[in-house]
Amino acid sequence: MDGQQRLCALEGLQDRHFEVFVSAILCNGEDELRKQFILINNTRPLPKSLIYELLPTVEGLPGRLSSRASAARFTERLNFDEQSSLYGQIRQHTNPAGIIQDTVMQKLIMASLRDGALRRVAEQQSGEDAAFELISEFFRAVQLAFNEAWRSHTPRTSRLVHGVGIISMGYVMEYLHGAYGISKAIDFVDALSPLRDETAWTTGVWSFGEGNCRPWNSLQFVPRDYMELSHFLLGILKRRLVGGRLRALA
Repeated sequence: MDGQQRLCALEGLQDRHFEVFVSAILCNGEDELRKQFILINNTRPLPKSLIYELLPTVEGLPGRLSSRASAARFTERLNFDEQSSLYGQIRQHTNPAGIIQDTVMQKLIMASLRDGALRRVAEQQSGEDAAFELISEFFRAVQLAFNEAWRSHTPRTSRLVHGVGIISMGYVMEYLHGAYGISKAIDFVDALSPLRDETAWTTGVWSFGEGNCRPWNSLQFVPRDYMELSHFLLGILKRRLVGGRLRALA
């Protein structure tokens, strides 16, 4: 569980005889072992993706980890359920080939489960399945609407699959579902159409306002940048969709 490097060092001292103090925890089963592993190593420099992937399998964790566990469970399902639009695309400890960082997706989900669309949907009957469907349908639409900025790209080559883009699109999902009740990919695609000519995911410049133009790849995964991008995208939608055909969905 911990101290493997010390144990390896001791194995090389077979000719010496001295006492070594060891702290041990007796676990009743693998579930308890996983729980102790998380609690002991959470403050250590272990890969966070490994810790977060284990969270959904463990009960009785502190509050700061239990909320992350729910998001980790959703993220895992989005990544490994073949019906998911994000199947195999999320980078996890067990899926290093993924392009979207799991902690970014968890951040989006945690915020929505706390006081957003996923919370409202999850409170309904079969809520967890409905919440899964909502986020899967939305990102199915994102991939259709911005196919050239998504397909075969990495966070280095497209800000759409970068943390700043994923979080910003999460705000777009919240707005479209909350204002118009959209939950299906076909309707999300239609609603996203005003953004197509206004975004600079892979090339060009973001025109955030007079005197505020930034190169496409200058946006970083920091609150200042993803909030600025979110406000920009939402501003376009609010101006362009008012009076449009989506009014009937409100």
